[in-house]
Amino acid sequence: MKIRLLAVLSTAVMMSGCVKTPDADEEGWRSSQKKEFLEILKEDRYASICEQQALYEKVKKTENTVLMSKLLLEYTDNLANSCIDLKNFQAVQKAKKEKKIESHYDIYLQKVDKTQIIAQLKAGQTIENILKPYVPATEQFQKLLKTFHALKEKESVTPEQLRKLRLNVERTKIMRPDLGEDYALVNIPEFKVRIKKGGQTALKFAVIVGQKNLQTPVFAEPMQYITLNPQWGVPDSIARNEIIPNVLKDPAYLARNNMVIRRDYNLDSPNVSLNDVNLAAYRGGKGTVPFKFIEKPSERNVLGRIKFIFPNSHAVYMHDTQAKSLFQRKVRTFSHGCVRLEKPNDMLIYIANHFTGETKESIMAKYDSLKTHHIPLKRRMMVHTAYLTSYVDQNGTVLMFNDIYGFDRDQTLIF
Repeated sequence: MKIRLLAVLSTAVMMSGCVKTPDADEEGWRSSQKKEFLEILKEDRYASICEQQALYEKVKKTENTVLMSKLLLEYTDNLANSCIDLKNFQAVQKAKKEKKIESHYDIYLQKVDKTQIIAQLKAGQTIENILKPYVPATEQFQKLLKTFHALKEKESVTPEQLRKLRLNVERTKIMRPDLGEDYALVNIPEFKVRIKKGGQTALKFAVIVGQKNLQTPVFAEPMQYITLNPQWGVPDSIARNEIIPNVLKDPAYLARNNMVIRRDYNLDSPNVSLNDVNLAAYRGGKGTVPFKFIEKPSERNVLGRIKFIFPNSHAVYMHDTQAKSLFQRKVRTFSHGCVRLEKPNDMLIYIANHFTGETKESIMAKYDSLKTHHIPLKRRMMVHTAYLTSYVDQNGTVLMFNDIYGFDRDQTLIF
């Protein structure tokens, strides 16, 4: 027991970095760690030298472990938080808002614990093990990175193609890190959604995304429930700029479109008559409208028959649509920001089977009822809306897409 206790205490002291291991220098570097790190840097295995090229050249030339420790910390930070000039990008995003362009790109930064990294180094851990928590979980990081390393050696590839690939490698670094084993990935510039399960694509089909001035935001949240036969609570911005002008021109517009006016978005709240409100006072502009337009559930509802809800600050969700013909278009930027689905019923059956307590029969009975039902998910499923203008598919084919929202232009790389 005494010998075992001494061994445990010895290990704890070494992990704290207080005792130098026999093979370690004053900075705590072992020869095996130096060799391993230099090999990682030589090929820039994780594409994270970035703006530290000058420091890398000094490390390569001198093998000075004080500089090597500094480079390890910088390399880890670039792996965790990308080599995109995020400060400049945020300024560009702010300028878009001033031009009345709705554009949101959520950036998920990781905290790099420098004290812990140095302690791990001094405890003799491998560099790969130190870097592991900061390596992006998405399969696209590894696939795009492998493709980038392979193509940069070929004369046939253009600088612009390489930059595009590298930029998308960096984008995977700032995606939400808790990807999840089962998730939906909406790739905005591809106009596609994929349902991923254990690294495999279970479903893939077309989507419609936001207009260029009403962009689908880039973010991630867990899906919480499905709504069948939804009502459409018209957002105040759409009410001011579309619904109210139409009603002022034609009072029969509401009845023709199965719409009613209520005090709030609850269909059971008090009815509001057109005679009781001054519609013209709320035409155009911004601000809250003190009454709400609701389109009742029906087979012709603008949201279709199904909504997939992953609550978020952007008020965005995935849903069915009546405008099926738009899926024939090559460029599908027609929504107000939400994601419209080509095959919502396929997604409904898949998610019901794998993530709820519903059977196909029970879910379809609720669907056919034309009454609103909310079906909670019982297992976690993340939804990621991503902006990947390069994507490597399951066959290893590199797909390239147009920069529909201008992020390829707006996000600059730091080298």
